[in-house]
Amino acid sequence: MPNRLAQATSPYLLQHADNPVDWWPWERDAFEEARRRDIPVFLSVGYSACHWCHVMAHESFEDEDTAAYMNEHFVSVKVDREERPDVDAVYMEAVQAATGQGGWPMSVFMTPEGEPFYLGTYFPPEARHGMPSFHQVLQGVHNAWTSRRDEVGEVAGKMTRDLAGRGLSTGDAGTPTEEIQALALLQLTRDIDPASGWFKGDTKFPPSMVIEFLLRHHTRAGSAAALEMAEGLCGAMARSSLYDQVGGGFHRYVLTPRISGPLVPHFEKMLYDNALLCRVYAHLWRSTGSELARRVALETADFMVRELRTAEGGFASALDADSEDGAGRHVEGAYYVWTPEQLREVLGEQDAAFAAEYFGVTQEGTFEEGASVLRLARTGAAVDADRAAEVRARLLAARELRPRPGRDDKVVAAWNGLAIAALAETGAYFDRPDLVERATEAADLLVRVHMGDVARLSRTSKDGRSGGHAGVLEDYGDVAEGFLALAAVTGEGVWLEFAGFLLDIVLQHFTGEGGQLYDTADDAEQLIRRPQDPTDSATPAGWTAAAGALLSYAAHTGSEAHRAAAEGALGVVKALGPRVPRFIGWGLAVAEALLDGPREVAVAGPVGGELHRTALLGRAPGAVVVAGETAGAEFPLLADRPLMGGAPTAYVCRHFVCDAPTTDPRELARSLGSSPSDD
Repeated sequence: MPNRLAQATSPYLLQHADNPVDWWPWERDAFEEARRRDIPVFLSVGYSACHWCHVMAHESFEDEDTAAYMNEHFVSVKVDREERPDVDAVYMEAVQAATGQGGWPMSVFMTPEGEPFYLGTYFPPEARHGMPSFHQVLQGVHNAWTSRRDEVGEVAGKMTRDLAGRGLSTGDAGTPTEEIQALALLQLTRDIDPASGWFKGDTKFPPSMVIEFLLRHHTRAGSAAALEMAEGLCGAMARSSLYDQVGGGFHRYVLTPRISGPLVPHFEKMLYDNALLCRVYAHLWRSTGSELARRVALETADFMVRELRTAEGGFASALDADSEDGAGRHVEGAYYVWTPEQLREVLGEQDAAFAAEYFGVTQEGTFEEGASVLRLARTGAAVDADRAAEVRARLLAARELRPRPGRDDKVVAAWNGLAIAALAETGAYFDRPDLVERATEAADLLVRVHMGDVARLSRTSKDGRSGGHAGVLEDYGDVAEGFLALAAVTGEGVWLEFAGFLLDIVLQHFTGEGGQLYDTADDAEQLIRRPQDPTDSATPAGWTAAAGALLSYAAHTGSEAHRAAAEGALGVVKALGPRVPRFIGWGLAVAEALLDGPREVAVAGPVGGELHRTALLGRAPGAVVVAGETAGAEFPLLADRPLMGGAPTAYVCRHFVCDAPTTDPRELARSLGSSPSDD
């Protein structure tokens, strides 16, 4: 019989609706039930594409005996971390403080007041590798609760007080300076492995936000080292198995194997990674004209539309790492790996031999059970690009017949905001109006379903129905960023207006004293601590995402309140940038825009015309672009900007000073893409 999760909108929660565990969603009634029965709360946090979440569910949550013990002695609460990032953030901070590490599944035992006292991640069904079994943990916590309640209370109180004392304030740090940005670049050069192009470390996540900083810093400061590092990172990712060489798009991360061999991916595909990387490679192409960057940007955009777009026009959260193999087993990577025999079945002998050499498929295999991950194995050798494209297409068609990985159809506002920005810009750069249309349709969904009548964002939706959870700061920042990018590309001022609605809420409900920002609104559900994190994880921090959107909106409108809020928020970049630049990359990128102005570009002339396209392709960090008729009232930057001699005219301003208007696309390009030495 289904439990209380049967009515959830989260695909992850629905995966647990038939568990024998009597799961509750995160709601007040769950804690009231624990208080009434005088038992602890067990909080389990995960997400749909999490491999070890599925493993623990199969081993423990589907086991009748384990479930019976949990139901008798605990109120069990299941949370989708993507749906409730605030809950996840607060208790993950506690897990990391208590154990020195974190991850998912996250397992937290707490009092009915929400105070944690025993924390961990994955627990196996039997004790192994120094870990207690999950049943041992359950018994130990139950015994402590019933026989050592005072001790449990002391631990819970101390943990809660420690968390409450972790508030962050940047004080009077001030805005980042050119010196701060240069120090951040210097630290990044120490972290890079020049031989491979990757950052050092065995686990390699795509550093999307850092690359955006490097590209912007190269343009503003003329740093050849920054561009070289960006090209090296993008080249290394695109050639590796992090990138799906057949279908486009990126996996979550890659691991360095213990013995020599190619990097091995964790095969889940997340919307946020692909949205961020699509935009990164489009921006790299804008800076360098790289054919590889163009191909990867377009293939990643096409992947998102083909495999993640929902029937309502939004974009689904993720594809699982696991799928069925030929033997009916559910295993990681089965959809993506190839053997020489499988290549021959699809391509024939000659093209299979070409593909094996091109993609590094070996007889012994580079992954598991004789299968190989695909990566570009050739270096320096000339490759027939047409033949490679034809082989990719045939392999993709054959792969479509394999059992597909599961898809998390939940639409997350923030990640759709990132996708809107990426698809709008990629469509504009490469003359793909279909991509701009897909971005517009996703934006329409966010307005209709996630914003509703009051412009307060809901975090998620599924099948066109809001999940009912309040949006957090990253939702407001990333959706506003997407709307502003769409306004620049389409010339439709309504998107600037919608961005303004969202950013006014940031000013009213998410902003604290001294420029600090909070991840939840002041009128949101009160947890044991109000989460607040300015550092990037897999996505831009809400703090710096909001700062970037506030800065752009201020450039559009001249609003001093939005500009001041952006500058106040960027004090955290001055504090953290030189020390941990890999974890505040988006903040550093926004700081580059602040240092450059950002420039305000108004094109009095047709949307999609040569001057408009030239403006969009300008490399000036964070420049805001509008185009359209000067008589319209949609964009303040177009007011009183006449055509010169009846010809489309571009106006470029920054720091309250304007260049002479120009009708010449080459002159406009020089004003938006030159290095300081060329000014």
